[in-house]
Amino acid sequence: MSKQLSSLAIVILNYNGMRNQYLERFIPSVCKYSTYPNTRIYVADNKSTDESVDYLLSNGFELFIDKQQALKSDSQRFLLKMNENYGFAQGYNIALRRVEADYYVLLNSDIEVGENWTEPIVELMERDPQIAACQPKVRMFDQKELFEYAGAAGGWMDKWGYPFCRGRIFGKLEEDKGQYDDVSEIFWATGAALFIRSELYYQLDGFDNFYFAHMEEIDLCWRLKRAGYKIMCCPKSVVWHVGGGTLATGHPRKTYLNFRNSLFTILKNDEHPFQVIAIRLLLDAVVGTRFLLSGKLKHTWAIVKAHWSFFRYLNRYSQKRKILKKTIKFCQYPNTKANYFGYYTRSIIWQYFVKRRKTFDRLPKK
Repeated sequence: MSKQLSSLAIVILNYNGMRNQYLERFIPSVCKYSTYPNTRIYVADNKSTDESVDYLLSNGFELFIDKQQALKSDSQRFLLKMNENYGFAQGYNIALRRVEADYYVLLNSDIEVGENWTEPIVELMERDPQIAACQPKVRMFDQKELFEYAGAAGGWMDKWGYPFCRGRIFGKLEEDKGQYDDVSEIFWATGAALFIRSELYYQLDGFDNFYFAHMEEIDLCWRLKRAGYKIMCCPKSVVWHVGGGTLATGHPRKTYLNFRNSLFTILKNDEHPFQVIAIRLLLDAVVGTRFLLSGKLKHTWAIVKAHWSFFRYLNRYSQKRKILKKTIKFCQYPNTKANYFGYYTRSIIWQYFVKRRKTFDRLPKK
C-alpha cells in the first residue's frame, strides 16, 4: 500500500499588497510554479485598506470559512480575512491555526518563486524526519545574480548573537556563482520562505507574538535546534526577494525591532545569556555611536529604546526562558542533544571589520 502524499500549505501574509503591487507581480508565479501535487495556497490578509481582498476574490481565490471547507473544496487557493493587522509574527500564528497541512511554507508577499521550487525541499524533508525546517536559496529580485539579505544560502549565528548568512555578511552581498549550491545544514532559515513541519510549529509555540516582526524566525529555529532538529538550505529551490516589505530598509523602527528582539532571543535561548547580553550591550553601544557620528540620530535613539524595552520586559522573558526549557525537553528529537551546527564560535564583527573577511568562504570555521 503506497504512502499517502504529504500535504503542503503555502501561506502568504498580506497587508496592502495592491498598493505596492506585490499581489499582481508575485501571486501569479506562486500559483504557476507551486507544482507539488498536494498543495494549497492561502493568502492571510492582515485587514488591508486597499483593494487586496477584491483582487484575490476576482482572481480565483475562494473565501476561507474553515479547515473542512478548504480540504473538501476543489479550489486550491483561499483567502483568509483577518479582523485587524496583527503584524508578521502574530499574524502568522493566527493564520496557521486555521490551516490544515503536514508542511507549512511561510512565504513573503514580495517573493517571486522559480520553477520546481517546492518539490526539492519537500523531498528532502520527507527523507529525513530530523529536518524540522528548510529554506530555498534566496536571491535579490532587482539584481538577480546577487544573494539577498534575508536568508541568502542559509543563516548562521555568531557567539554574540549576530546573525549572518552563507552569501551575506552584514551588508555585503555575494554574487551567486554556485559556491553554495550544496544542500547544507544551517542554524536558521529565512522567514521570507520558510518550510516547516506544522506539528513542530505548534509544539514549540510558533513565533513570539511580542516580536511583531524581525528575528522571530531565528528565535523559532534556535528552539528547534535546541530540541535536536536540523535546519537546512536546499539550493535546488530558488526564490527572488524584494525585501523591506514589512518595514523599509533603513527605517528606525526596523533598527529598534532588530536590536530589541535579538536581545530577547539570546535571553530565551543561549546557554549563558547574561554573559552574552553584557557583551552585546557594549557592541550595540558601539553601533549606536557609529550611527550618531554618521548623522543617523534616529537609529541611535532606536537602539537606546530597544535596550530600555529589553530591561522593561527582562523579568517576563526570564520566566519565558524557564517555560521554554520544559517545552523543548518535551519536544526533543529521540536520542539527540541540542544541535549547534551553524553556531559560529567566533565573533563575526571581528572577522568582518578587523580581519576584513567579508565573504562566508573566507571565515575560519574552527
